[in-house]
Amino acid sequence: MSLHLRYMSAADVKPVVAIDHQAFDLPWTPESYLYEVRESTHTYMVVLDFEQEQAPLLPWWRRLLGLHNGHHAHHDIAGYGGLWKIQSEAHISTIATHPDYRGRGWGEILLASMVRRAIFLEASYVILEVRVSNTVAQNLYTKYGFVTRRVVEKYYRNNNEDAYEMELLLTPQAIEEFEARFAALLARHPFVDDYTTTPHPRSQRYLA
Repeated sequence: MSLHLRYMSAADVKPVVAIDHQAFDLPWTPESYLYEVRESTHTYMVVLDFEQEQAPLLPWWRRLLGLHNGHHAHHDIAGYGGLWKIQSEAHISTIATHPDYRGRGWGEILLASMVRRAIFLEASYVILEVRVSNTVAQNLYTKYGFVTRRVVEKYYRNNNEDAYEMELLLTPQAIEEFEARFAALLARHPFVDDYTTTPHPRSQRYLA
């Protein structure tokens, strides 16, 4: 299995929306994702995908497709995230992993990747909102140095649940501590990183 961290493209929107509908009661629309990917000048959407070698194909399929070893690679999106960078603020707008791949530490990769992208974009701080009932996510954010700044009342429209606004100040000491934590994460879960320090494709006038 090979993990790959990269920018989200328009081709990823369909599987990302499918995960979104499983992860949230208020999912984004496909049009919202397409806007973030194609048009927004301050958005840095990310996906984590992985490659697995599949079982051998039948001999006649191998001959038909010209596959001599009987195996092929299959890519799946395990999770995604969204980061907005406006002036000195970096805002994590969304983050989710596919239900089938939770509990593997891959959500931590997505969170850490967006914090690192924010650092390389020279943000002064990172903020996010999280449901007051979502203690699992809160524990992960706290692990990475986020602290609760305020309660946003009735933030979630589906049930009027409050949200915690959490913030990570990107001080020199915080960045040093984060980089050590990121290196340890990479050692535990090796992945190809084409996101955290890679210029956005739009800088090359590319639209997927």
